[in-house]
Amino acid sequence: MRRFDLLNTLLSRGAIAGLAGAMMLAAQPAHAGSLGEDAAVGAGVGLGTGLILGDDFGVDDAANGAAAGVACHIANEEFHEDGDRNLLEDVAIGAVAAGGVGLITNDDSFLENAAQGAAACATINVLD
Repeated sequence: MRRFDLLNTLLSRGAIAGLAGAMMLAAQPAHAGSLGEDAAVGAGVGLGTGLILGDDFGVDDAANGAAAGVACHIANEEFHEDGDRNLLEDVAIGAVAAGGVGLITNDDSFLENAAQGAAACATINVLD
């Protein structure tokens, strides 16, 4: 029975990782330019980082990533008139946004939540 649980866990995590990767590939041609696209990319990266960090991943990870994506998008519109993103600003904004949302959505480490946000906004920066 224990071997089946391990196999089931590995297969489900692999399926979610594949889904997150497919979402990122699908978002790439769109260049993650709109608020909804940035939120979706952030949610996908949040799920992926939740999987990589090895904790129980789920809606809270997607919420952290989506919040980081939205914060990154809004900050980009406010700080840059021509839409040029700054990687360091995006990473910092994503880390703070996901860290703050993580305090509300789960009781994981602030650093894990901040890492999710930083990864989400770094991905959005690269896609844009």
